[in-house]
Amino acid sequence: MTAISEKNHPVEGVLWMLATGLAFVFVNGIVRYLGTALPAAESAFIRFAWGLLFLAPSLMPLVRTGLSPSLFKLFALRGALHTVAVMLWFYAMARITISEVTAIGYLNPIVVTIGAGLLFGEGFRPARMIAIGVAMIGALVVLRPGLRELSPGHLAQLGAAFGFGLSYLVMKRLTQLAPASVVVAVMALSVTIGLAPFAAYVWQPVSLTQVLWLGAVAVFATTGHYCMTRAFACAPMTVTQPVTFLQLVWATALGWSVFGESVDPWVILGGAIILAAVVFLTWRESRGEASKERI
Repeated sequence: MTAISEKNHPVEGVLWMLATGLAFVFVNGIVRYLGTALPAAESAFIRFAWGLLFLAPSLMPLVRTGLSPSLFKLFALRGALHTVAVMLWFYAMARITISEVTAIGYLNPIVVTIGAGLLFGEGFRPARMIAIGVAMIGALVVLRPGLRELSPGHLAQLGAAFGFGLSYLVMKRLTQLAPASVVVAVMALSVTIGLAPFAAYVWQPVSLTQVLWLGAVAVFATTGHYCMTRAFACAPMTVTQPVTFLQLVWATALGWSVFGESVDPWVILGGAIILAAVVFLTWRESRGEASKERI
């Protein structure tokens, strides 16, 4: 009964998701502002070091109990996937428009769906195949290969979307075996460790201002993840997912007003197509779960 009542606050869920979108737009804006002044691996390392500082108390249960070999392998796998994805994301964020990064990022849930079908045996029902196909069309609209040159930034963001998607798949398994707070804290620790050698290899002198800006990135990112968790607790994803389209609108507005980026209607259209596929998939999956509960 508690779970049902928690999911019955759609207005609160929408407001929490609006806050999520704003927080992540601030993350994008700050990283875009810092640009290529620092190597991607170094920027990412400093950001996650800040995050680890915030989340350190959540690691205390692990210090007392330790990790089983199977859990350690899963945490290490997720850390490796997330490390690569984060470096690619920071690289892309400094080189392509904020709206392009946001639109391509909508592919994450589609990657999760493909991975769940291939790795977890969840299968590919017609609705899932339709959603995957439509999302791929949306990605082609955003990238328009053959009609314009694809930059390394575009390819990096595609790689980041796949990396984050695979990381979320591992997280899905981990949340069944460990508390959510521990899963998040260990991710921060493992990614910080994973980024360290890459950051050391390309390390450049960093100013206090840059360190503080990257600390702000950690604050906004942590806030965004908290708000997202609250949104999912208040309302079904079929209610909250469409709100994420505003993140693309805000990202486009930020890029245009602050960084002088042109407004590309194809990117907005492609992002809308990808998000529509995600919303359709979420709606179909929720109907399937509801049918199982009635049975």
